[in-house]
Amino acid sequence: MPDPMRVLMIGAGGVGDAAARIAVERDFFEAWVVADHDRGRAERTVAAARERRTGEQRFSVAQVDAADAAAVTALAREVRATHVLNAVDPRFVMPIFAGALAADADYLDMAMSLSVRHPEAPYEKVGVKLGDEQFARASEWEAAGRLALVGMGVEPGLSDVFARFAADELFDHIEELGTRDGANLVIRDDDGNEVFAPGFSMWTIIEECLNPPVVWERERGGGDLESGFFTLPPFSEPEVFDFPEGIGPVECVHVEHEEVLLMPRWVEADRVTFKYGLGEEMIGMLQTLHKLGLDSTEPVSVKGVEVSPRDVVAACLPDPATIGPRMEGKTCAGVLVTGTGKDGAPRSTYLYHVVDNADSMRDYGAQCVVWQTAINPVVALELLARGTWSGTGVLGPEALPARPFLDLLAAPRPEGYGSPWGMEERS
Repeated sequence: MPDPMRVLMIGAGGVGDAAARIAVERDFFEAWVVADHDRGRAERTVAAARERRTGEQRFSVAQVDAADAAAVTALAREVRATHVLNAVDPRFVMPIFAGALAADADYLDMAMSLSVRHPEAPYEKVGVKLGDEQFARASEWEAAGRLALVGMGVEPGLSDVFARFAADELFDHIEELGTRDGANLVIRDDDGNEVFAPGFSMWTIIEECLNPPVVWERERGGGDLESGFFTLPPFSEPEVFDFPEGIGPVECVHVEHEEVLLMPRWVEADRVTFKYGLGEEMIGMLQTLHKLGLDSTEPVSVKGVEVSPRDVVAACLPDPATIGPRMEGKTCAGVLVTGTGKDGAPRSTYLYHVVDNADSMRDYGAQCVVWQTAINPVVALELLARGTWSGTGVLGPEALPARPFLDLLAAPRPEGYGSPWGMEERS
C-alpha cells in the first residue's frame, strides 16, 4: 500500500469547497490542507467540512499564491503533502503542476494547461494545445517516479473514464467518442424571475467557448497522433442531443475541451469530439463579449488602473459557489460512443452521469455543477490511496482501469459515493 495520503488542495472556490465536503466523509487520507489566496475563504471551507463529521481534525487551512510555483513547493513541503489537488482555474495549472513536482508530490487537476491558437490559421490548424505544456514535462515526472493525473474532473475526467470503460467492456471498434454535456438548469432571483448566472467560472467559460474547438480524426493523422488534431470555428456543427432523466433535447456545439486531447492517447477510436449545450442566450452573450473585446485577458488602462476585461466580466457575475439555493434542474455529463459492439453488431451507447441540484444542495450544500466536478478527483484520490490506481508520468484518466472508479462512484454510501451513473442504447 502507498504511504498515508496527505492532500494539499489549492483553491477554496465552488469546486474546492464541494470537494472538501465530499472528502470529509471518507477515511482514505490522514490530512487535507485547504489553501487559497484568500485565507478567509479557505477557513470557511474547512469549517463547513468539519461540521459534517463529529470530531473531525484532519482538515487545516493555509494561504498560498497559486501563481507562484516556489510558494506552492514550499507549502507542499511544509505540510508534507503526498498529493497536490489543483482546484483553481486553468491559468494556474503550470505553477501548481511545477510546484508539486519540485516538492516530490503527486498531482491532480480538473483542467489542463491553456492553449494558444495557431497564428495564421486558427480555425483549421492547432497551435499550442490544451495540456501540451504538461505533456512536454512528462519525462521529468517519470524520472521522479511521480504521477500527474491530469483532467480528473467530470469533463474532462469522468467522461474519459467512460471512454476507457466503453473500449474495454462494450466495443470491439469505436468510430466516435463524442462527449456531450447538457442541462436544464434555471437560476432565479428573489422574485422568482429567471436570471443569467453561469454554473461555473465565467473566466473558464469564455476561454473554452471562444477558443477554436479541436477535433481529432485518425484518418487525418495517418497513424500519427499529433497530425490527427484540427480546429473549427467556435460554435460549429450544432446538433440537438436528447439528454436523459428528463433533461430532454438541447442544442450542442463544438467547444474546445480536454477530452479531445486526452482520449486519443490511450483509447482506440476513429474520431473524438466534444460538444456542449450552451443555449442561444449564452452563445449570443459570448459572441457579443468577443465583438466588444471583453473576452480579452490583456490588461487595459482604466483611469490609471490596469485591468483585464475578462476579469471584470467574471467579477460582475455571481460567484458560482453561491447560486445553489437559486438554482433548479439537472446537469448531465456523458459520452456517446458509436461503433461495433462486442457481438459484432453496430452499437451506439451513451454513458452518462446526472446530478439534480436539489439533491446536491440537500446533501452537501453545493450546487450541482461544481459538486459533479468535485466528486471525481476525490474518488480518484481514494483509488490512489488504496493502490488500485497507480502510475508515473503525466496520465489522463483513460490511462487507468475504469471499472474500479465507476464501481466506487456508484456504490451506496458509506462503502462508495452513492452517485450512480447510467447507460442508454441509442438507435
